[in-house]
Amino acid sequence: MDVLVKGRNILVTPALERYALEKVERVSKFFDAERSDSRAEVELVHARNRSVVDAEVAEATLFINGTVLKATEASEDMYASIDGMADKLERQVRKYRERQIDRWQGQAKNAPAPPEEPITPEEEANLEARIVRTKQFQMKPMGAEEAVLQMDLLDHDFYVFTSAESGDINVVYRRRDGNYGLIEPAR
Repeated sequence: MDVLVKGRNILVTPALERYALEKVERVSKFFDAERSDSRAEVELVHARNRSVVDAEVAEATLFINGTVLKATEASEDMYASIDGMADKLERQVRKYRERQIDRWQGQAKNAPAPPEEPITPEEEANLEARIVRTKQFQMKPMGAEEAVLQMDLLDHDFYVFTSAESGDINVVYRRRDGNYGLIEPAR
């Protein structure tokens, strides 16, 4: 597995890089790293804000055969942040592999998501709509069930994907009743 370690507002020492590599490469035991197209990007960040208590942040993004998993941890010590990030990443990979195996064996477990708390009118009035971040990512063709799995792994409320059946851009989303919805273009 290829691992890239980079730093922002921090000098990445060889010891720090070696420690991050060792922790992130632990997840390769869950999949065949030689046969899969897998890579990881680790970003170590030092927040330059005095009011931030947990200024040392470790963030990892893992790409496994088109699947993207992310884990972030912040603490007062960079080594502790790397440990926490690696533990989160390992839990996500374990969950991903278990779901893959269940799906391959035809035993998908459909556990309803917890209901979301409604937004009060006061909170809604305080929300200002503005674009604060733009993301770009590769969209591999997949089915709706795989898109739901990706959405759950990223812990998002919706997921945009290219349909393997039609080639169109589709969206899956989590409904308030715990089920999922699919938006596809009209023909």
